[in-house]
Amino acid sequence: MLLSNITHSLTAGVPLSVTFDHPVDYLIFIFQVLFASTAVLLAGPVVVSILATRALYLQNRFIFMLNTSVCDTLVGFSVFYVGLFDVQEGYPSRNGTYNVLPSLLGVNIMTFLFAQFDRYFAVCHPFVYSRFVKRWVVICANVYCWCHVYGQLVISRFLPLSKAIQVYVFTIVCLQVIVLTKVVMTIKLYVVARYQLERDPPSTDRESKKESLRIIIFVVITFLLLWFPSFINIILRLALGAGLTFRNEASNLFAIMARFNAVSTPAVYLWGSPALRRAMVKTVWGRVCPRCRRR
Repeated sequence: MLLSNITHSLTAGVPLSVTFDHPVDYLIFIFQVLFASTAVLLAGPVVVSILATRALYLQNRFIFMLNTSVCDTLVGFSVFYVGLFDVQEGYPSRNGTYNVLPSLLGVNIMTFLFAQFDRYFAVCHPFVYSRFVKRWVVICANVYCWCHVYGQLVISRFLPLSKAIQVYVFTIVCLQVIVLTKVVMTIKLYVVARYQLERDPPSTDRESKKESLRIIIFVVITFLLLWFPSFINIILRLALGAGLTFRNEASNLFAIMARFNAVSTPAVYLWGSPALRRAMVKTVWGRVCPRCRRR
């Protein structure tokens, strides 16, 4: 039997994202499988490493990393559905998840914003930060990101379609303000990292702050570069009726770029944090491959 006949019989409910009539369909399908697997295998171990290492999850900056890595792991799992099956999110929707899965990117956006403010106060106002920004404050900020994003989503489900679309557009406008704030904060953090930390005497705390600032700056810049094209296309489609329309999420290049943050963000975490790399070797890959742990 042809592969298309086999897959059609296995997906009688929701068809696959491709028909396997052309060679490019095979490439798209294989890419989505590899992409989903890479995101899960990269972000998932970051979650396990932070949770299993007391020295990490007691630090505020790693709580933000944990929250975004949980989102990235879920994004990786979501690609097994939105990338392999004929799914169209947004308005109009086809076999969609009522924007539940795309909203994971919204949680990441808000988490990065809080993380930027956290690092700014930790470096520029260390005494105020150590006195008022406790661990429970950071945990509440991360929980709020989930409640805010999915609270709006639940409210929109009880509204008429026209009002739900208005709420969706209002959310996009609010995201513009958040993105602008993130850009300003990124510039501010770069200035802080370049000038203020150089004046501090050499110490472990100084190196930790430099490391955390370097990570958050690279993560935010990468996130904005990958997510911004999809953001602009959504605005053009909703506000002007222009923009590009794709057959489904699997062929949506802008959505693929946005979801690629699920791979780039944990990769930057591992690149910028030697402590996280050591914890991952010890708690995850060291158990899977004892030879790697000995090395």
